[in-house]
Amino acid sequence: MIQAVLRDPAWRNRLTEVDRRGLSALFWTHLNLYGRFELDMTTHLDLDVDTQPNT
Repeated sequence: MIQAVLRDPAWRNRLTEVDRRGLSALFWTHLNLYGRFELDMTTHLDLDVDTQPNT
């Protein structure tokens, strides 16, 4: 659908640079560049942190 609109000279000339930048994000929203992180709220990290100051 976007290709059909951009193919039409009337719409192509009407779009500004800001409009074109807004369109570019649409083509990248399906990518997950940082991988997949699943959060398990039923477990916790066993961080044995010493809360007493060293003297």
